[in-house]
Amino acid sequence: MNIFAAIRVALTALRVNALRSALAMLGVVIGVSAVIVMVSVTEGASNAIEEQIASFGANLLIIRPGSSAFGGRRGGAGTATFMNDEDVEAIRNEIDGIAAVAGEMSGTSTFVADGVNWSTRIQGVHAEYFETRDWFPSSGRSFYPEEVSSGARVILIGRTLARELYGASDPIGQIIRVGSTPMEIIGVMSEKGQSSWGQDQDDVALAPINTVRDRILGYDLGVRDPVFTIYAEIDASANADMVTADIEDLMRLRRNIQPGAEDDFSVNNLGEFIRARNETESQLGLLLAAAAGISLLVGGIGIMNIMLVSTTERTREIGLRLAVGAKRADIRNQFLIESVVLCFTGGLLGLLIGIGGAAYIESLDQFPIEIQPSVALIAIGASAFVGVFFGFYPAHRASRLDPIEALRFE
Repeated sequence: MNIFAAIRVALTALRVNALRSALAMLGVVIGVSAVIVMVSVTEGASNAIEEQIASFGANLLIIRPGSSAFGGRRGGAGTATFMNDEDVEAIRNEIDGIAAVAGEMSGTSTFVADGVNWSTRIQGVHAEYFETRDWFPSSGRSFYPEEVSSGARVILIGRTLARELYGASDPIGQIIRVGSTPMEIIGVMSEKGQSSWGQDQDDVALAPINTVRDRILGYDLGVRDPVFTIYAEIDASANADMVTADIEDLMRLRRNIQPGAEDDFSVNNLGEFIRARNETESQLGLLLAAAAGISLLVGGIGIMNIMLVSTTERTREIGLRLAVGAKRADIRNQFLIESVVLCFTGGLLGLLIGIGGAAYIESLDQFPIEIQPSVALIAIGASAFVGVFFGFYPAHRASRLDPIEALRFE
């Protein structure tokens, strides 16, 4: 019997007992669909996190004030004394392995242009901020160090702010009022999109930090030339751990932290976040593989059980076919093909259900998904392998039946 005839006979046999075949496939369907959904959501979330980390810069150190303690009570993160421009200069001049460093402070202000107003975030930054964040204007220019030191009234705006205030018009060279301060737009930033927590990163404006401090926000923070955050880009040839340790030592010295005392600042290395994400992804991949293996194992046991029942019910058919000249290999292959067809069909159904489930989750705007063709092929291949592995024993048992005894079977 050729392979195509064997497949037709297998489909006929499965169709005769459609309900039993469907129940037998259920374990494979659930296993494959669950793997497709989990892997798609995990891969999509992983890519979203990667893009978010890339938007900050993989070789970036973020330095922020930590928590403060007063009267036995501890404040939250960011309540300690703010850093200042001198800290930025100290890191630039005293730490080896730094490619660029910049301070940042931010707040919310109202932007007015041509009678249209929009409230959003304004960030005061040093000139090297664009290099540390690997984020540059798509049109126009960034500001110069001289404009930072002089507190020039120049500003760059994000795509969202440009669209809301100017529509399709070119905003470069236009005068925009920030609070009560008129400023000249010198550039529009390249598009960043949403962050992993749903914030529109293009709904922002950037101006020289002295301009923002003195003319717009006017915070009295008890520190001369304060900055909320310092961004330090590590040179590609430098040792990130050593640079991090050097910055921590420098900041402890500048903030008069005694030996053994707790730091009142934090230095976060995004490279560590990437490594942690990769480790988490690997562990999650192992868990998914284990879940898939268990699901397919349960499904395979169900397939074996059904095939054993099928060979028992068709004992007389097997005896008759052997009596009229069928080879034992033909009998074995016939039942083996039935098992593979059963699992393969279950795998296809599971794939379709999994893709549909993943698409539904994405439609809810809960998680981004990414369906890898390789995962689909592996899932289908694994289901076919289950059919061969768990179908071999019933098929071999059927092929070893004695024709005479089989014909006598009731």
